[in-house]
Amino acid sequence: QVQLVESGGGLVQAGGSLRLSCAASGRTFSKNMGWFRQAPGKEREFVAGIHWTGGRIYYADSVKGRFTISIDNAKSTVDLQMNSLKPEDTAVYYCAATSSDSWWYLRPPVLADFGSWGQGTQVTVSS
Repeated sequence: QVQLVESGGGLVQAGGSLRLSCAASGRTFSKNMGWFRQAPGKEREFVAGIHWTGGRIYYADSVKGRFTISIDNAKSTVDLQMNSLKPEDTAVYYCAATSSDSWWYLRPPVLADFGSWGQGTQVTVSS
C-alpha cells in the first residue's frame, strides 16, 4: 500500500499560480499518479495524470495549457503546477496512485483506476 500526502494548497487571486505537491511513501515503485479535484456539490473529476516513467501525460481539457504535472521518482513526489488560475478551479485537490498499467497508453485515467488517495488540499481562487 502507498500513503499519499498533499501540500501546497491555499488562497490565490484569479490569474495567480500555485504549486501542489504529493509525497508518496510505502510501496511507491512503479506507481502511475494522478490529480483529481472536487468542488462543493460536484463529483470528483480528473485533472491530470502521469505514467511513472513520465512517458505519457494526460490533462483534462479544462486545465490544458495552464496546469503541468511532473514526477520525481527519486523523491517519490508528484507535483501539479497551476498557472492562470480561475475561480472555477476552486476545489479540494486529491493526489492518487495506481499500479494498474496495461491501459495507460490507450486512454486517459478515470477515478476507478486509482486505489490509493491522499487526504486532499484546498485550493481557493478568488475573483
